[in-house]
Amino acid sequence: MSKIAQRSGATAMSPTGRSKGEYQSAPHESTPASNIVPVAVYDELKRALAGFIPAPRLITDPLRLLAWGSDASFYRLVPQMIVVAESEDEVQRLLHCCAKAQTPLTFRAAGTSLSGQALSDSVLMMLGDGWRRIQVADDGLTVTLQPGVIGAAANRALAPLGRKIGPDPASIDAAMIGGITANNASGMCCGTAQNSYHTLAGLRVVLADGSVVDTRDGASRAAFETTPLAAGLAALAHQVQADTTLAARIRHKYRLKNTTGYGLNALLDFHSASDMLAHLMIGSEGTLGFISEVTLHTVEDHAHKASALILFDHLATACSAVSLLKHTPVDAVELLDRASLRSVQDKPGMPPSLRALSSDAAALLIETRAETRAALTLKIGAITQQLAATTLLEPLHFTSDAAEVAALWNVRKGIFPAVGAVRATGTTVVIEDVAFPVARLAEATLDLQRLLLEYGYTEAVVFGHALEGNLHFVFTQDFGNDEAVQRYGRFMAAVCALVVNTYDGSLKAEHGTGRNMAPFVELEWGASGLAVMRRIKALFDPQGLLNPGVILNTDPQAHLKNLKPLPAVDPLVDQCIECGFCEPKCPSRGLTLSPRQRIVGWREIARMDGAGEASHEMKALYNYQGMETCAACGLCATACPVGIETGVLIKALRGRKAGAVARKVADVAARHYGALTTGVRLGLGAADLMHGVLGTAVMKGTLDGLRKASGGRLPKWSPALARPVHFVPHATPPSGAERIVYFPSCAARNMGPQRGHEGVEMLPVVAERLFRRAGFDVVYPDHLAGLCCGQPFESKGLNDAANRMSAELEVALHDASEQGRWPIVFDTSPCSYRMKRYVVGRLKVRDSIEFVHDVVLPRLTLQPQTEAVAVHPVCSVRKMGTVDKMLAIARRCSGQVHCIDDVLCCGFAGERGFMRPELNEHALRHLKAALPVTCHEGYSTSRTCEIGLSEMAQMPYQSLLYLVERCSATVPAVGRL
Repeated sequence: MSKIAQRSGATAMSPTGRSKGEYQSAPHESTPASNIVPVAVYDELKRALAGFIPAPRLITDPLRLLAWGSDASFYRLVPQMIVVAESEDEVQRLLHCCAKAQTPLTFRAAGTSLSGQALSDSVLMMLGDGWRRIQVADDGLTVTLQPGVIGAAANRALAPLGRKIGPDPASIDAAMIGGITANNASGMCCGTAQNSYHTLAGLRVVLADGSVVDTRDGASRAAFETTPLAAGLAALAHQVQADTTLAARIRHKYRLKNTTGYGLNALLDFHSASDMLAHLMIGSEGTLGFISEVTLHTVEDHAHKASALILFDHLATACSAVSLLKHTPVDAVELLDRASLRSVQDKPGMPPSLRALSSDAAALLIETRAETRAALTLKIGAITQQLAATTLLEPLHFTSDAAEVAALWNVRKGIFPAVGAVRATGTTVVIEDVAFPVARLAEATLDLQRLLLEYGYTEAVVFGHALEGNLHFVFTQDFGNDEAVQRYGRFMAAVCALVVNTYDGSLKAEHGTGRNMAPFVELEWGASGLAVMRRIKALFDPQGLLNPGVILNTDPQAHLKNLKPLPAVDPLVDQCIECGFCEPKCPSRGLTLSPRQRIVGWREIARMDGAGEASHEMKALYNYQGMETCAACGLCATACPVGIETGVLIKALRGRKAGAVARKVADVAARHYGALTTGVRLGLGAADLMHGVLGTAVMKGTLDGLRKASGGRLPKWSPALARPVHFVPHATPPSGAERIVYFPSCAARNMGPQRGHEGVEMLPVVAERLFRRAGFDVVYPDHLAGLCCGQPFESKGLNDAANRMSAELEVALHDASEQGRWPIVFDTSPCSYRMKRYVVGRLKVRDSIEFVHDVVLPRLTLQPQTEAVAVHPVCSVRKMGTVDKMLAIARRCSGQVHCIDDVLCCGFAGERGFMRPELNEHALRHLKAALPVTCHEGYSTSRTCEIGLSEMAQMPYQSLLYLVERCSATVPAVGRL
């Protein structure tokens, strides 16, 4: 058990004393579990769980308890134990064990929730790999999803059929279906009609007692209808329907977007207890049971879309225009106040005129969609005509360009983190969402702005889904100052009074109740509505163990407790708001730490630095979990709304840790790089010789044993290890053709095809032949054997040595290209990515992918092969934005190209795959199963990545240039640079 658990003061729990049919507050409704559950109980629980949960999936070390236990909200609870569940059976048994031990249990999917509903200071259950199944049915009209499916992945599966799921939260690229349904998430375009509640076809749920109900199965429904829970729901529904005042209020409340409390509309909308159960689970935030599978009706994803950013002189004018747009064929209307526009006015895709707007200005970002371009034109005309009499600051202009549309909506999605990124260091960004009647949207928005200014939140922004009257307001808050916390408390009370008492709106429109709004549920729903919700909780969870303190909480100050600190640790990551958008991109997520979790952990280490034994333990854990197993691939930055690349921090930490001796060694290696690569070739040769003598099985067994005995200090041997080659360019008389400078990377010059690929030439030979076939003279920089881009040093944080290598290479390329006259082509994407950044503005470096796509292919005649191929765009390709070009090249060479969407970074990370092979294995654990059995060859653009890909896919991967060269004809077509 971790020291966190050992330090917790605890007393025994008392029995609940609840009688049947009578509601009492759940025992853990507002009391931190660590204060009421003895540590010995968790020790006993862990022993019980160890009987069916493997040790690697029972997390008790303090670093992961803290880091994995954090979510996107501004609250922090540290669990006593994290359990990674892989199956419904494990969930059932976990529920049984927690009930027996009387320990609270919280379910977690992606942890992008903003209101503190995915936290626990007791047992936190996280989803493992076993919850990713997607089943599309009825030609895409329905889709069945497990809770670990990311929303965007569901949409990718539906896209070929022109369908998508209804909910479209801004976090859809990271949020999982478990959280999307449990929070009844909606978003910018789905409104109320297409949220999880209204698109639900049925679900499968594990209840608190471990029983399973599948509302899509007739036998399961029939069995459930005979249970006491079903009888209790039926009786409760009858009482609510008979209470005409409460029933009328429920119907009124759900005319707006509303996720405050439990979905009481389920008691009015449905007659069967099974359907009531299913719809009460939507938005229940894990407090009533675990949704193990859900089937949703999908919605049409129109092929043709057009968007417009409409500027107004005043917020009131913009809100008035919303009422007009209600009567047009518009699909989404987003309101942005002047502060919102200011936060994004410098983003790509934003019109320059935003900078000149007055302080009262506002905008509407709208979208309309249609099946055909002609229908889209008609819709645009109808919207334009409706707004003809409205005063606009600029003429109404729609764009249907996909890139421009995406830019507009991506910027809108980024408003929340953009505000967080410019907050004062140490403060927290807070986002709340409310809903007002659309008819009163203008006055409500102005009142909300006045309230923000009254309480000193001068930096706040207001924006939202205007068609539904749903407003978000974002502001920064210092939770490290007691006076500031009390100010926040007064402000939230004032906001709640404004929303409920003045406008009879919704306190939570789409983010869920969570901890932040739980104390105000009664204010919105009244005593009678709250009593019904308490009865619902008692029926489903009589012991009160499921996610206590969320939705219902008897502590009126609960929203002001357990606040998350965000101390300054490094300017590289201080902007991070821990939203978690980065996590799906990370190859080490689920193995050790994700980018968000690395930042959480480092913040805690900085906070407790010098705190003795606890600090030393955290640092020791972080050395492996935070630094050693980070691929530093940079993909996190591609998903981060403010572009934070956690790998840059990790490389900096590695460099600081390296010390003077390591820096000296790196400097010597950089100065004698040719000798170093000779040593690499000798090592590869020795390994290959042993492989030939011993055979694969004996070689692997022997070296794996030696690696284990060394405590992992020896590198891992792989049967896909490259055989040594030694490329020395041969002088070729110039033909007078156009010239290119070709730089084969040090990996390409020294690491050839793997054993079993006898007869396959080394990459530089193949690449040169391809370039010459396309009509180019090929020249090389002088002293090639000693040249390197510096990437191997950069990954270790040894920037001085890395930059020395880059500078030497730049000089050589400058000379070879005749001061930049000729194109410079790299065959290895990580190297070209580094040098592109290093020589930007001085030399024109081109990666092989873009050069082949843009220049070589038009000069060649290709004969596509019939065999299927797999393509893996390495991280640098993704960061350079050339994935589409890579796939286009492959599709010119094969009619069957497979690129696995959810296999991103391979985790090999240069040579790190030899020393930390578990990272490569974890990153590619889904690769082989995702590839069709008819696929027997793979292509990439990084030799070391290809080693890891080959081993994990159990088929050879090599450079994409091999495929192009093989499929190209010998006679070039006409083409010019």
